[in-house]
Amino acid sequence: MLRADNVTFGYGPDTRGQSPFAGPAQRAGAGDVSGAALVLDGVSLAIPSGGLVGILGPNGSGKTTLLRLLSGTLRPSSGRVWLDDTAVDALSRRDLARRIAVVPQETHLSFDYSVMEMVLMGRHPHLGLFEVEGPRDLAIARDALAATGTGHLEARQFDTLSGGEKQRVVIAAALAQAAGLLLLDEPTASLDLGYQLEVAGLLHHLNEDRGVTLVVSTHDLNLAASLCRHLILLHKGRVLAAGATEEVLTSEHIQTLYGVEADVRVHDETGHLTVVPIRRRARR
Repeated sequence: MLRADNVTFGYGPDTRGQSPFAGPAQRAGAGDVSGAALVLDGVSLAIPSGGLVGILGPNGSGKTTLLRLLSGTLRPSSGRVWLDDTAVDALSRRDLARRIAVVPQETHLSFDYSVMEMVLMGRHPHLGLFEVEGPRDLAIARDALAATGTGHLEARQFDTLSGGEKQRVVIAAALAQAAGLLLLDEPTASLDLGYQLEVAGLLHHLNEDRGVTLVVSTHDLNLAASLCRHLILLHKGRVLAAGATEEVLTSEHIQTLYGVEADVRVHDETGHLTVVPIRRRARR
Protein backbone atom coordinates (compact mmCIF):
# COMPACT_ATOMS: atom_id res chain seq x y z
CA MET A 1 0.00 0.00 0.00
CA LEU A 2 2.76 2.45 0.94
CA ARG A 3 6.42 2.09 0.10
CA ALA A 4 9.64 4.07 -0.08
CA ASP A 5 12.21 3.27 -2.77
CA ASN A 6 15.81 4.28 -1.99
CA VAL A 7 14.74 7.55 -0.35
CA THR A 8 17.35 10.14 0.63
CA PHE A 9 16.67 13.43 2.37
CA GLY A 10 18.77 16.22 3.84
CA TYR A 11 17.77 19.43 5.58
CA GLY A 12 19.30 22.44 3.87
CA PRO A 13 18.53 26.13 3.25
CA ASP A 14 15.81 25.23 0.71
CA THR A 15 13.83 23.22 3.29
CA ARG A 16 13.59 25.86 6.01
CA GLY A 17 10.28 27.58 6.59
CA GLN A 18 8.45 25.57 3.95
CA SER A 19 4.74 25.14 4.36
CA PRO A 20 3.52 21.55 4.80
CA PHE A 21 0.55 22.52 2.61
CA ALA A 22 2.61 23.34 -0.48
CA GLY A 23 1.57 21.80 -3.75
CA PRO A 24 3.36 18.83 -5.35
CA ALA A 25 5.93 20.97 -7.17
CA GLN A 26 6.66 23.18 -4.16
CA ARG A 27 6.97 20.68 -1.31
CA ALA A 28 10.08 20.99 0.79
CA GLY A 29 13.07 18.81 0.17
CA ALA A 30 13.13 18.47 -3.60
CA GLY A 31 16.41 19.06 -5.36
CA ASP A 32 20.10 18.89 -4.63
CA VAL A 33 21.25 17.83 -1.14
CA SER A 34 24.79 19.14 -1.52
CA GLY A 35 25.65 21.03 1.65
CA ALA A 36 22.57 19.70 3.44
CA ALA A 37 22.63 17.69 6.64
CA LEU A 38 21.77 14.19 5.42
CA VAL A 39 19.05 12.68 7.62
CA LEU A 40 17.97 9.66 5.57
CA ASP A 41 20.24 7.80 3.18
CA GLY A 42 18.87 5.20 0.77
CA VAL A 43 15.89 4.09 2.85
CA SER A 44 13.58 1.50 1.33
CA LEU A 45 10.57 -0.02 3.07
CA ALA A 46 7.09 -1.36 2.44
CA ILE A 47 3.96 -0.93 4.57
CA PRO A 48 1.37 -3.59 3.69
CA SER A 49 -2.32 -2.82 3.61
CA GLY A 50 -3.78 -3.62 7.03
CA GLY A 51 -0.32 -3.68 8.60
CA LEU A 52 0.69 -2.43 12.02
CA VAL A 53 4.30 -1.29 11.68
CA GLY A 54 6.55 0.39 14.22
CA ILE A 55 9.51 2.64 13.43
CA LEU A 56 12.23 2.58 16.09
CA GLY A 57 15.50 4.45 16.45
CA PRO A 58 17.35 6.88 18.71
CA ASN A 59 17.02 10.65 18.58
CA GLY A 60 18.26 11.99 15.27
CA SER A 61 17.87 8.69 13.43
CA GLY A 62 15.28 10.16 11.04
CA LYS A 63 12.00 8.71 12.37
CA THR A 64 9.94 11.91 12.18
CA THR A 65 11.50 12.89 8.86
CA LEU A 66 10.58 9.48 7.47
CA LEU A 67 6.96 9.95 8.57
CA ARG A 68 6.88 13.34 6.86
CA LEU A 69 8.21 11.83 3.66
CA LEU A 70 5.67 9.01 3.80
CA SER A 71 2.85 11.52 4.35
CA GLY A 72 3.99 13.76 1.49
CA THR A 73 4.73 16.73 3.75
CA LEU A 74 8.37 16.51 2.65
CA ARG A 75 9.63 15.47 -0.75
CA PRO A 76 12.67 13.17 -1.05
CA SER A 77 15.88 14.63 -2.43
CA SER A 78 16.24 11.34 -4.31
CA GLY A 79 14.19 8.18 -4.49
CA ARG A 80 10.43 8.13 -4.31
CA VAL A 81 7.50 7.33 -2.06
CA TRP A 82 4.58 5.41 -3.57
CA LEU A 83 0.99 5.00 -2.45
CA ASP A 84 -0.27 1.94 -4.26
CA ASP A 85 0.86 2.64 -7.85
CA THR A 86 0.95 6.44 -7.59
CA ALA A 87 3.91 8.57 -6.54
CA VAL A 88 3.00 10.55 -3.42
CA ASP A 89 4.56 13.74 -4.80
CA ALA A 90 2.21 13.55 -7.78
CA LEU A 91 -0.90 13.71 -5.58
CA SER A 92 -2.55 16.92 -4.42
CA ARG A 93 -2.76 17.71 -0.71
CA ARG A 94 -6.50 17.03 -0.82
CA ASP A 95 -6.08 13.63 -2.44
CA LEU A 96 -3.34 12.68 0.05
CA ALA A 97 -5.48 13.77 2.99
CA ARG A 98 -8.28 11.53 1.80
CA ARG A 99 -5.95 8.53 1.95
CA ILE A 100 -3.37 9.30 4.65
CA ALA A 101 -4.02 10.84 8.08
CA VAL A 102 -1.24 12.04 10.38
CA VAL A 103 -1.35 12.14 14.20
CA PRO A 104 1.45 14.41 15.47
CA GLN A 105 3.23 14.02 18.77
CA GLU A 106 1.68 17.23 20.09
CA THR A 107 -1.25 19.34 18.92
CA HIS A 108 -1.26 23.08 19.61
CA LEU A 109 -4.24 25.17 18.55
CA SER A 110 -4.33 28.88 17.76
CA PHE A 111 -7.99 29.14 18.75
CA ASP A 112 -10.20 27.51 21.36
CA TYR A 113 -12.02 24.79 19.44
CA SER A 114 -14.53 22.33 20.82
CA VAL A 115 -13.91 18.61 20.53
CA MET A 116 -16.56 18.31 17.82
CA GLU A 117 -14.98 21.16 15.86
CA MET A 118 -11.61 19.45 16.13
CA VAL A 119 -12.94 16.17 14.77
CA LEU A 120 -14.89 17.88 11.99
CA MET A 121 -11.59 19.32 10.74
CA GLY A 122 -10.91 15.80 9.54
CA ARG A 123 -13.77 16.16 7.08
CA HIS A 124 -12.26 19.18 5.26
CA PRO A 125 -10.57 17.12 2.52
CA HIS A 126 -14.00 15.77 1.56
CA LEU A 127 -15.71 19.17 1.31
CA GLY A 128 -15.96 21.37 -1.76
CA LEU A 129 -14.98 25.02 -1.92
CA PHE A 130 -17.12 27.02 0.56
CA GLU A 131 -18.99 23.85 1.47
CA VAL A 132 -19.86 23.37 5.15
CA GLU A 133 -20.24 20.13 7.05
CA GLY A 134 -23.58 18.41 6.68
CA PRO A 135 -25.47 15.69 8.57
CA ARG A 136 -23.31 12.95 7.02
CA ASP A 137 -20.12 14.66 8.20
CA LEU A 138 -21.53 15.01 11.71
CA ALA A 139 -22.47 11.33 11.72
CA ILE A 140 -18.94 10.36 10.62
CA ALA A 141 -17.43 12.60 13.30
CA ARG A 142 -19.63 11.09 16.01
CA ASP A 143 -18.72 7.60 14.84
CA ALA A 144 -15.03 8.51 15.11
CA LEU A 145 -15.58 9.87 18.62
CA ALA A 146 -17.40 6.70 19.60
CA ALA A 147 -14.60 4.55 18.18
CA THR A 148 -12.05 6.38 20.33
CA GLY A 149 -14.21 6.42 23.46
CA THR A 150 -14.52 10.21 23.45
CA GLY A 151 -18.17 10.69 22.48
CA HIS A 152 -18.98 12.10 25.92
CA LEU A 153 -16.43 14.88 25.33
CA GLU A 154 -18.12 16.23 22.20
CA ALA A 155 -19.11 19.60 23.70
CA ARG A 156 -15.92 20.14 25.74
CA GLN A 157 -13.25 22.62 24.73
CA PHE A 158 -10.18 20.80 23.45
CA ASP A 159 -7.77 22.74 25.66
CA THR A 160 -9.59 21.59 28.82
CA LEU A 161 -8.88 17.91 28.15
CA SER A 162 -6.18 15.75 29.72
CA GLY A 163 -3.23 14.62 27.64
CA GLY A 164 -4.70 11.18 27.03
CA GLU A 165 -8.10 12.60 26.08
CA LYS A 166 -6.48 15.05 23.66
CA GLN A 167 -4.56 12.27 21.96
CA ARG A 168 -7.68 10.16 21.51
CA VAL A 169 -9.58 13.16 20.09
CA VAL A 170 -6.77 13.85 17.60
CA ILE A 171 -6.93 10.19 16.56
CA ALA A 172 -10.71 10.61 16.17
CA ALA A 173 -10.08 13.57 13.84
CA ALA A 174 -7.74 11.38 11.81
CA LEU A 175 -10.41 8.68 11.64
CA ALA A 176 -12.96 11.24 10.45
CA GLN A 177 -10.76 11.82 7.42
CA ALA A 178 -11.87 8.34 6.35
CA ALA A 179 -8.27 7.60 5.42
CA GLY A 180 -7.23 3.98 5.45
CA LEU A 181 -3.70 4.78 6.61
CA LEU A 182 -2.68 6.49 9.86
CA LEU A 183 0.86 7.72 10.56
CA LEU A 184 1.45 8.38 14.26
CA ASP A 185 4.47 10.17 15.72
CA GLU A 186 5.11 9.17 19.35
CA PRO A 187 1.39 8.62 20.14
CA THR A 188 2.02 7.84 23.84
CA ALA A 189 4.73 10.42 24.57
CA SER A 190 4.17 12.37 27.81
CA LEU A 191 1.23 10.15 28.80
CA ASP A 192 1.05 8.31 32.10
CA LEU A 193 0.96 4.53 32.18
CA GLY A 194 -2.84 4.27 32.23
CA TYR A 195 -3.28 6.52 29.19
CA GLN A 196 -0.46 4.70 27.39
CA LEU A 197 -2.39 1.46 27.78
CA GLU A 198 -5.61 3.13 26.62
CA VAL A 199 -4.04 4.56 23.48
CA ALA A 200 -2.27 1.27 22.70
CA GLY A 201 -5.56 -0.60 23.10
CA LEU A 202 -7.30 1.92 20.85
CA LEU A 203 -4.69 1.53 18.10
CA HIS A 204 -4.96 -2.26 18.30
CA HIS A 205 -8.76 -1.98 18.00
CA LEU A 206 -8.54 0.33 14.98
CA ASN A 207 -6.18 -2.06 13.22
CA GLU A 208 -7.90 -5.35 14.12
CA ASP A 209 -11.56 -4.32 13.98
CA ARG A 210 -11.57 -1.47 11.47
CA GLY A 211 -8.73 -2.60 9.22
CA VAL A 212 -6.85 0.69 9.48
CA THR A 213 -3.21 0.49 8.43
CA LEU A 214 -1.01 1.99 11.15
CA VAL A 215 2.59 3.22 11.12
CA VAL A 216 3.80 4.16 14.61
CA SER A 217 7.05 6.01 15.31
CA THR A 218 8.02 5.54 18.94
CA HIS A 219 10.84 5.47 21.50
CA ASP A 220 8.87 3.03 23.65
CA LEU A 221 10.31 -0.39 22.88
CA ASN A 222 7.76 -2.21 25.01
CA LEU A 223 4.88 -0.42 23.28
CA ALA A 224 6.31 -1.45 19.92
CA ALA A 225 6.84 -5.02 21.15
CA SER A 226 3.28 -5.39 22.40
CA LEU A 227 1.49 -3.50 19.62
CA CYS A 228 3.36 -3.84 16.32
CA ARG A 229 3.55 -6.93 14.15
CA HIS A 230 6.47 -5.58 12.14
CA LEU A 231 9.29 -3.18 12.94
CA ILE A 232 11.65 -0.94 10.99
CA LEU A 233 14.85 0.01 12.83
CA LEU A 234 16.56 3.24 11.77
CA HIS A 235 20.24 3.73 12.55
CA LYS A 236 22.12 6.83 11.38
CA GLY A 237 19.59 7.47 8.64
CA ARG A 238 19.59 3.93 7.26
CA VAL A 239 17.48 0.83 7.81
CA LEU A 240 19.35 -1.39 10.25
CA ALA A 241 16.73 -4.14 10.14
CA ALA A 242 13.11 -4.66 9.11
CA GLY A 243 10.76 -7.56 9.61
CA ALA A 244 8.58 -9.37 12.12
CA THR A 245 8.82 -7.92 15.62
CA GLU A 246 10.07 -11.11 17.23
CA GLU A 247 12.87 -11.35 14.66
CA VAL A 248 13.95 -7.70 14.66
CA LEU A 249 13.69 -6.65 18.32
CA THR A 250 16.85 -8.32 19.63
CA SER A 251 19.42 -7.47 22.29
CA GLU A 252 22.06 -7.01 19.59
CA HIS A 253 19.97 -4.51 17.64
CA ILE A 254 19.07 -2.59 20.79
CA GLN A 255 22.74 -2.22 21.69
CA THR A 256 23.53 -1.01 18.17
CA LEU A 257 20.72 1.54 18.22
CA TYR A 258 20.87 2.85 21.77
CA GLY A 259 24.15 1.67 23.27
CA VAL A 260 22.18 -0.22 25.92
CA GLU A 261 22.53 -3.81 27.00
CA ALA A 262 19.01 -5.18 27.37
CA ASP A 263 17.26 -8.41 28.22
CA VAL A 264 14.65 -9.27 25.59
CA ARG A 265 12.31 -12.14 26.33
CA VAL A 266 8.70 -13.25 25.97
CA HIS A 267 6.56 -12.28 28.94
CA ASP A 268 4.84 -15.31 30.44
CA GLU A 269 1.46 -13.65 30.99
CA THR A 270 1.13 -11.34 27.98
CA GLY A 271 2.82 -13.61 25.45
CA HIS A 272 4.70 -10.76 23.76
CA LEU A 273 8.29 -9.56 23.95
CA THR A 274 9.41 -7.31 26.79
CA VAL A 275 12.58 -5.26 26.94
CA VAL A 276 14.41 -4.66 30.23
CA PRO A 277 17.40 -2.27 30.02
CA ILE A 278 20.38 -3.50 32.05
CA ARG A 279 23.31 -1.14 31.52
CA ARG A 280 24.73 1.42 29.16
CA ARG A 281 27.23 0.18 26.59
CA ALA A 282 29.10 1.79 23.72
CA ARG A 283 27.03 2.03 20.56
CA ARG A 284 28.11 -0.09 17.65
